[in-house]
Parts: sequence; structure tokens; C-alpha cells
Amino acid sequence: MSFLWEYLAPFLLLLGVLVFVHEFGHYWAARRCGVRVEVFSVGFGRELWGWTDRAETRWKIALVPLGGYVRMFGDADEVIDADGRGRPLTADERAVAFGTKSLGQRAFIVAAGPAANFLFAILVAALMFMTYGQRHTSPVVTEVVKDSAAAAAGIRAGDRFVELDGETIARFEDLQRIVRLSPGRALEAVVVRDGRETALTVVPGVERQKDNLGNEHEFGLLGVRGRSTETVRYGPGEAFVAAVDHTWTMTATILVFVGEMIEGRRSTDELGGVLRIGHLAGEVAKVDFSAYLHFMVLLSINLGLINLFPIPLLDGGHLVFYAVEAVRGRPLGRKAQEIGFRIGLGTVAALMLFVTWNDLVYFQVVAFLERIIG
Repeated sequence: MSFLWEYLAPFLLLLGVLVFVHEFGHYWAARRCGVRVEVFSVGFGRELWGWTDRAETRWKIALVPLGGYVRMFGDADEVIDADGRGRPLTADERAVAFGTKSLGQRAFIVAAGPAANFLFAILVAALMFMTYGQRHTSPVVTEVVKDSAAAAAGIRAGDRFVELDGETIARFEDLQRIVRLSPGRALEAVVVRDGRETALTVVPGVERQKDNLGNEHEFGLLGVRGRSTETVRYGPGEAFVAAVDHTWTMTATILVFVGEMIEGRRSTDELGGVLRIGHLAGEVAKVDFSAYLHFMVLLSINLGLINLFPIPLLDGGHLVFYAVEAVRGRPLGRKAQEIGFRIGLGTVAALMLFVTWNDLVYFQVVAFLERIIG
């Protein structure tokens, strides 16, 4: 019972909300484009509970909660009757069929799912910043490493960065990002020292790292540490702007993370699946509600971004097909699309198996089984 309350319940609530938001994006866009939606399902498999609305959409919660779907009417040029035979769509059916809509409308419907996840992340983050406030590491130097680039530039403990390389510095993370991308390049900085602004020129040192393939990469290193944190509470307008910036930064961070994995500079062992997400959901729920909301924002961004990857079966794969259709002036052949979807299904299945294996290793299940077998 303790496991159910502490881990399973927070995980199912989190996943259910994010899946609903994603699928509602598709549903809303489809209804705006005049498409009839037959089923809106949170979960897969056998229906546990549901109801049918006036537009004849079946809303339901299904047995397996790991995802969801929106089934739209008329994805093909024919419909299957109750006797199992196909027939052409009638004029009324064509008016509400997904497949007969324009290329722009179909792309809008598909893109609306990931867009809903990003919008949801922004709105939840804005609500957090208005109520709990935004906590971050302040750009105040608490320690200067001896013989570092910062020491050579005359930076002292207590200095507060306000500008670097023409960019405003609001958080210590802003400072780290600029320095990391500027090895050996002179940067103009402005710091506040004893209540007055002081201009300095800093030249980040060069740190060289080799990836798993033996390729060498250079990163900037300044030699300062910041440990002081601060919480800032915003009004509605400022909170929305901060939430957009937070969502953008998190999205860019995830893309960098994926890029470093592809290049071999970061281990794929860091990828986690359902088990690790469930564990983290329970852990952050124990901290406080704001930590839980922050985790929800992060996962919503992940869900939106992953669905935009150009893999057939995901929303991004559909958008690639539509882009090809826009260039060719006609859709890809049904055979080509079927092959693409099979490749996409295999890719997604392989990725799920891989992250599940990572989870089993992370929770030492594999080591436990090896000890038993050995």
C-alpha cells in the first residue's frame, strides 16, 4: 500500500495528465478543422470507464496507462462497414474525414499534440513562478579558483555578473553556458563590485575532453564557483516571459544532451524509461508539490520534443511525410508509408527495450539476477 501511494499514484497522475494534454491538442485541432473524432483514449487496451458525448466521440480510460490516442474518422479513401466490406466515403463523410482535409490542416492537427505539451509546460511553469517563485543559482561568485582564467582577469569572490559577451546574466547557469561555448575567446564582462559596475575582459581557459570515439572537443573554463541561490516571485506578465525562457532553455538542454549522446560524449546509460520515471515521480512528490510540478514541466517538454523526432509512427514522422507530400505535390505511396511505419515501430520498440534494460541495471535488478544465477 505504501508503494501504491508513494510511487504508483504520483506516476499515474503525472502520466495521465501529460497524455491527456497531448491527445487533447490533437483533438482540439481536429475539431477546429471539422474532423470527426471517434475515440479519445487515455491508455491502451480494454476500456475501464468511458462515455460518449454529443459529437459521438467516445472518451475513455483504458487498462494500460502507458500512453493514449485519438482516433479520427476517415484516414483512408474508404470506410469498412459492419459486414467487413469496404465502400467509398459519402459526401457527408468526406466533409468530416481526416484524410480529405488539406495538407496544412492535417499538419496542424498532427503538430497540435506536441504544441499542447509545450504550451502546458509554459502555463504550469508560469503558475509556479507566480506562486512558489523561480529558484536559481544567483550569478554571484562565491569562490575563484587559484591560477584560473577568472583570477587572471581580476574577478573576486563577491562579484555579481550582470553582463557577459553582450548578454544579460540573470543566473549562474547563463554564465556557464556562455563560457563553455567560448574556449580561449576574449569576452567583455560587467560585474557589480561594492555597489558599482566594473568592466573586465575575461579569456576562458581551454578544457579538452575526448568522447567515446576518441574525438577531442574543447570547452571554455573560467574557474569560478557559485553556490548562493535565490527565489524570485513574478507577476503574471513576468512569470509568462520567464516560463517561455525556461521552456526554451530546457528544450535546448535536452537537444544538447541528445546530441552529445549521438557524438559519444555522454553515456546512453543516462537514458531512463518508465520504471525510472515512476521512481522519480514518487521521489519528487515526497519533496513538495512545487518539485512535483517542476518534474511535470520537464516531462511535458520531453514528451513534446520526443514526438517531434522524425521517426515514422511519431508525430514528427507524419510531419516528414507531409513535407515530402508538399514537395512532390502528392502523398507518398501507401507501400512506402507502410514500410516507414514498420521501421518507426521497430525503432520505438528497440528504444523502449533499451531504456527498460537501463532501468533494470539502474535498480540493480540485473546484478541481483546475476548473483542468483551465478
